[in-house]
Amino acid sequence: MDLSPAPGASTAAEVAAAASVDPSLAPDASTAAEVAAAASVDPSLAPDASSSDKAEDERFALLMSIGEECIQTDELRLLLQNKEKPFPICYDGFEPSGRMHIAQGIVKTINVNKMIRAGCKVKIWIADWFAQLNNKMGGDLEKIQTVGRYMIEIWKAAGMNLDGVEFLWSSEEINKRADEYWTLVMDIARRNKVKRITRCCTIMGRADNEELTAAQIFYPCMQCADIFFLEPVRDHFNTSKEAKNLLNTVKRSR
Repeated sequence: MDLSPAPGASTAAEVAAAASVDPSLAPDASTAAEVAAAASVDPSLAPDASSSDKAEDERFALLMSIGEECIQTDELRLLLQNKEKPFPICYDGFEPSGRMHIAQGIVKTINVNKMIRAGCKVKIWIADWFAQLNNKMGGDLEKIQTVGRYMIEIWKAAGMNLDGVEFLWSSEEINKRADEYWTLVMDIARRNKVKRITRCCTIMGRADNEELTAAQIFYPCMQCADIFFLEPVRDHFNTSKEAKNLLNTVKRSR
């Protein structure tokens, strides 16, 4: 069979354009199968295998350009190679606590769009209960949720690709799966001393020597539980070990 392009069309784009005008110029539907059969006889006719490697490298580079730290780059590569779960889940959370600054608005939009271009799904955790625990907006949940909706509208206006984004309100999701969530929180709390938890309170903008409410002591345990609850790359986590490592990471970030 003659696999050369239609007369006057030297590229795939030109063939497609010609076919849209005259359907008789469209390639035979059996072409792909015949090319594959020919490739099995002569490997030199097979598509360039390096193209998939290049695509994986581009996805990897996009994700690495976002993160400040990647603990195990080899696991990230394995994640991108997983054909059974082709859309890795990324997680980002925030407290609705007032006016949005540039990093929250523009930089987050850029980074989320990079994650989506890399083939990921993004769960954005609107931590309204966390903001209430942290006494943001005077602890008024209704005001906190109004701020959360305002932030979503800013991301829309900034050009965030919402096709790959799922917004989740912590108050709603925790209530839906309360038995699962609070079991995680309790397990993490049992495995850590009060001193370690108070050192982690810097994640919510509080000094570890500050007088904290009981609710604020609870906050780091809940934030650690979020990682497992939202299931980003869950198969790569061992709950007891990773919970301790996450709290250590928060402590070291001081």
